[in-house]
Amino acid sequence: MSHIPAGIRQTQKEKTRQALLDAALGLLEGQSLSSLGLREVTRAVGIAPTAFYRHFRSTADLGVALVEEALGSLHEMIGTTLAATGDSDERITRAVDLIADHVRTHAPHVRFIARERHGGVEPVRTAIGEQLDRFAEEVAVELAKHPEAKGWSEDDVLMLARLYVDHMVMTACAFLEAEPGTEERVADLARRQMRLVSLGRRHWLD
Repeated sequence: MSHIPAGIRQTQKEKTRQALLDAALGLLEGQSLSSLGLREVTRAVGIAPTAFYRHFRSTADLGVALVEEALGSLHEMIGTTLAATGDSDERITRAVDLIADHVRTHAPHVRFIARERHGGVEPVRTAIGEQLDRFAEEVAVELAKHPEAKGWSEDDVLMLARLYVDHMVMTACAFLEAEPGTEERVADLARRQMRLVSLGRRHWLD
């Protein structure tokens, strides 16, 4: 057997792992993770079912990896949004536009998270919950820096952060489900909802 350099082997392994993730994501367009078969995924990639276990322990483990792929890259986007300058309406408009653009470019990932957030695979539900908790904690850190947060308790800042994160998920799902030509209505409603939250935020300590 010819010797394959370790670097090439690792590259091949990473390519196969990504192929499994991509295949699973495509198959999950029309079904839940709990109904996804291991053989179904390996058949789509063109590898033996036993080869699956070189990359993932189970389909649940694959699902957790998909959660990281779907949500891990959003931390930077959320941080950029919170750090943006401009008045409240400008920041709201920018945030809604970013959500809409993310749904357009990552619809399969958004659909996967929307379905599995309350789905039947417990490790995946937990992974999604942990990611959303991280988002809320990161948002809370940024919100605490704003002048409007003066006098707020840490618990109240975190409550507001969770509200923003929940709204982000809800808005992403609304864009995902929107009929062609209705996206602007979804965006307008999301902006109005965020303005309402912003108004309540300014008067929370009254």
